Amino acid sequence: MPEGFSARAKASSGGSPAATAATAAAAAAAAAAGRPVQAAAGDAGLLASLVPLLAEWLPRQRWFAGKGRPITGFTPVAVTELLPSPPHGTSPGLLHLLVRAQQSGAQPEPADAADCYQLLLGVRQTLPPHLAPALIGRPAQGPLHGLTVYEALADARLSAVLLERLRTPGRLGPLRFTHTPGALIDPDLTPRLVTAEQSNTSVVYGETYILKLFRRVCPGANPDLELPLALARAKCSRVPAPVAWYEAVSPEPAAEPMTLGVLQNYLASSADGWQLALNSLSLSADFAASARALGHATAEVHLALADTLPTVTLRRPQLEHLAVAMTERLEATAAAVPALRPYGPALHAAYESMALLGRAGRTWTAQRIHGDLHLGQTLRTAADSRWSLIDFEGEPARPLAERRRPQPVARDLAGMLRSFDYAAAVGHATSGAWSERARTAYCDGYAATTGTDPREDPALLRAYVTDKAVYEVLYEARHRPDWLPVPMSAIRRLAAGAHGGELPDGGPA
Repeated sequence: MPEGFSARAKASSGGSPAATAATAAAAAAAAAAGRPVQAAAGDAGLLASLVPLLAEWLPRQRWFAGKGRPITGFTPVAVTELLPSPPHGTSPGLLHLLVRAQQSGAQPEPADAADCYQLLLGVRQTLPPHLAPALIGRPAQGPLHGLTVYEALADARLSAVLLERLRTPGRLGPLRFTHTPGALIDPDLTPRLVTAEQSNTSVVYGETYILKLFRRVCPGANPDLELPLALARAKCSRVPAPVAWYEAVSPEPAAEPMTLGVLQNYLASSADGWQLALNSLSLSADFAASARALGHATAEVHLALADTLPTVTLRRPQLEHLAVAMTERLEATAAAVPALRPYGPALHAAYESMALLGRAGRTWTAQRIHGDLHLGQTLRTAADSRWSLIDFEGEPARPLAERRRPQPVARDLAGMLRSFDYAAAVGHATSGAWSERARTAYCDGYAATTGTDPREDPALLRAYVTDKAVYEVLYEARHRPDWLPVPMSAIRRLAAGAHGGELPDGGPA
């Protein structure tokens, strides 16, 4: 997504370590006695009682993808009781739900095609004051009648239950918990919910681990588990290694599991690249040295992925298909954002230049990449100023098959080059010098590590930078209209330099 959302932010905590430890210990005993049900008849009654509450609560969550379309119902995929709720007292219960949200739209969609969401619901008799913001509601009927339902991850006692499950690998109904061989996870780490706006939800445990829970899920390995595992096998230390994860396993033998959450090492005392860049601008300081080191880190990750996972060669048919897809996105965005229309022909020239090279016999290598690389997806630790890359999920709105497809590294590079332009705009740079030096240094660091300078292959990079800027125009027009001038400024420069000239990154000339 475009810049402006930090990958790390302040976290809020609740519950004492003694309380969380007690709840976690109770969860271990409850696991064997849990009553998991997979789309059973009783789930319909439970879900029916929650429909009015979820239909109001879900659209308010940033990670809900169906905004703007009314929810007409829910279909249960799996319901698991992770922690039974006592009939009396103040102890909480924990329900894990996978549900498909049915929504009204232009065309009816089959039940199994609706978006599937992972929900973790806390259940209590009454909600303590510190959990009031997490309230979902009080069911008027059904098995939870008379109880209070709330967002479980706001409750440190229930977040501790998830950590306990990850400490003890195995199955609980449709849920399968796994950790890396030899992993010893401390059970006494206090959880705190990350409160930054994210397309998923994260919980930090002490200063040791961070658990990312995917909200919109589908069958198949999530790249945010698949790629860090591959990089750990390659001994690449630029990405925090997964420690544990959990999945939903279908009873159908041929069905792929759904990745639900990944526990990774937490980089304490680190700051994300977006905030570091803004700090640099606020102090009128140069960012070139940091950008060069970041280019070096990006290159190390790309090289490790290419060594560990398969690569493919893009020839004329694939390049023409890529140009067509970029053109379709340009046309769709121009239809939605009239300000883009005058620049359409010049922007299309960037895609056609790439396709022409393919027709002339030029090929490029495609491999697994980050897929959504920008400054907010990087961390630099304070102790050694070492850069790491995080959040390998790719753009969550895109289909999983597309996010797992090998792509040219130019897509990642374009994302980062555009990110420097965003930082310069948000940080009120007085000229283009800051971003120009950062872009140049980033490419220098990348070239020094890989032996291949991305600036010496401008057609592919220009096409991807243009495609990224077009995506940003649509995103800002829909979600942050006040930010629309940032990508539109890049669109004007890219259109003016469509046939060559400036470094193809959309930044100030």
